[in-house]
Amino acid sequence: MKILVCISHVPDTTSKINFVENNTRFDTTGVQFIIGPYDDYALARAIEIKEETPGTTVTVINVGTAETEPTIRKALAIGADDAIRVNAEPTDSFFVAEQIAEHAKGFDLILMGRESIDYNSGVVHAMVGDLLGLPSVSAVMKLEIEGTKVKMSREIEGGKEQVEASLPLVAGCQEPIAEWKIPNMRGIMSARTKPLKVVEAKATQAQATLQKFELPAPKGAVKMISADDVAELVTRLKNEAKVL
Repeated sequence: MKILVCISHVPDTTSKINFVENNTRFDTTGVQFIIGPYDDYALARAIEIKEETPGTTVTVINVGTAETEPTIRKALAIGADDAIRVNAEPTDSFFVAEQIAEHAKGFDLILMGRESIDYNSGVVHAMVGDLLGLPSVSAVMKLEIEGTKVKMSREIEGGKEQVEASLPLVAGCQEPIAEWKIPNMRGIMSARTKPLKVVEAKATQAQATLQKFELPAPKGAVKMISADDVAELVTRLKNEAKVL
């Protein structure tokens, strides 16, 4: 079995977000980048399948510039066999999906996170599935392979849904599909010599253009009320917060 895991290169959730060039570019100064947390779950499940099924290989793919290679090497250290980096700035979801689809032909299972945590669009898996003519399922919380069949449990509004499909397919993953894996020293050392193929992006027409970024409005000041002053608390909840 051949598994392709699509990984994003995103700011750590603890990063302080700023923008430059008249709010048209993200300021990467001092920012630590990581594998997208949902992609981490997809990668972990792929490694589990590899361990369960002899002969399985795991390839990771990322659409990004050379700055993403440390993130890709981490995925290799976790257990992926090789990697592809599409040498391009990931400008929009459709562009990313087209680049992934260009290199995803021939894989039995294509896994990725349900969404990246920078743009949170949550549409790339569906676009890749459509471009390849394959079924796409998200958000997958459990995935088991039985021959050519894949049994999945996915989250829907108000509950869970049991889904079955045939390979090949695309799945957008989330917890608790697998437990995150931390690379060990052996994995880190072996990642240095694993193949990382850099390819140029497929020419495609942009479907969206970025105008500018905006930070959320700052939070209002906190008003501290003594725990003994219940009357004051009730008054403020009624007259200011308007929740009573």
